[in-house]
Amino acid sequence: MALSDTAIRSAKGKSAAYKLFDDGGLHILVSPSGSKLWRLKYRFDGKEKQLAIGSYPATSLKDARKQRDEARELLEKGINPGDYKKQQAIAASIQSANTFRLVANEYVDKLRDDGMAPSTEKKTLWLLKQLDERLGHRPIAEIEPVEILNLLRSVEKRGNLETAHRLRSFTSRIFKYAIWTTRARTDPAALLSGALRTPKVQNHAAIVEAGPLGQLLRAIDAFDGFIPLKYALRLSPHVFVRPSELRLAEWPEFNLDDGYWRIPEHKMKMRREHWVPLSSQSIALLRELREITGGHNYLFPSIRTWQRPMSENAVNVSLRRLGFTTEEMTGHGFRSTASTLLNESRLWQPDAIEVALAHKDKNKVRATYNRGRYWDERVEMAQWWSDYLDKLRLAGFAPVRLRA
Repeated sequence: MALSDTAIRSAKGKSAAYKLFDDGGLHILVSPSGSKLWRLKYRFDGKEKQLAIGSYPATSLKDARKQRDEARELLEKGINPGDYKKQQAIAASIQSANTFRLVANEYVDKLRDDGMAPSTEKKTLWLLKQLDERLGHRPIAEIEPVEILNLLRSVEKRGNLETAHRLRSFTSRIFKYAIWTTRARTDPAALLSGALRTPKVQNHAAIVEAGPLGQLLRAIDAFDGFIPLKYALRLSPHVFVRPSELRLAEWPEFNLDDGYWRIPEHKMKMRREHWVPLSSQSIALLRELREITGGHNYLFPSIRTWQRPMSENAVNVSLRRLGFTTEEMTGHGFRSTASTLLNESRLWQPDAIEVALAHKDKNKVRATYNRGRYWDERVEMAQWWSDYLDKLRLAGFAPVRLRA
């Protein structure tokens, strides 16, 4: 006789456990304490077995019968319901452990092992924080494109188009890592590559005309702030490296006798070692600076502690102090200044200028060959460029623009 909810609710605990039977081997075990547990008795490979289904009333009579019917369907296919349930539990456990947060953190650890630069790590962790609140707890294999799109749209609506694109790209890299490590089968972020509004490209502000550049150089000469920072400002136009490469410069990287600066690959954006030829002007500045900071590791230490490099914004803040706005000049702009004026001079091969700027060459063979091929020309170009900067600096004595 089939069970009813009334009969189950009315069942009380006795001195010994007993069973109330439903159809098809389904029954409920009533313990002496009065707790009620669903069980399913079945036979597989000629042996009697029992499957735990749940407790009553958390698992209702209707749900228990549904699970009984599903188990019978498995038996018809030659599958042991007990083994199937264990496999599903293991799969669910693995899936819950492989959350987006877990995989993303593992991916970031890999980037660290691969030599991720400190500045890149800081930006990467910031991007991860933006994703973690909504996606961190989700099993990575279950995340749908619409979930990612909704997150990106919320960033986009705040006007942060560039951030939205960076988040999509970073999310895609996490999913690719999940695929490589068998935690996901698809990359839903890759499907969203055209779903976001395209941000307007904003180049780093730079002075690219001779007259204003001379004014800038004279303004730098008049800078009266932190002395190591003044040398950073004075050296920037001569070597035109990226601001992060300049601020993290360490004395062991320099050979002033042979006139070069060897920047290790882990500090470079393209993860390739970069050699910078030093002009006589650059060497003179560095020799002066060595008298000041040579007893420490960093050329340009922080004003707070000489055990750390100057801040990322130190050069930009100093340019603002000198009266140059963000629309006029930035620390990164020294690269555009050199690129533009060196190319306009028509004295140097464009490829030599590109190598000097440490731009990425898609041709890996040529990229390896270029450092040796253009070195002599780059040495000559570095000296010409410093001589040219000196001519502009000394060409006139227009009033220096200092912030009031």
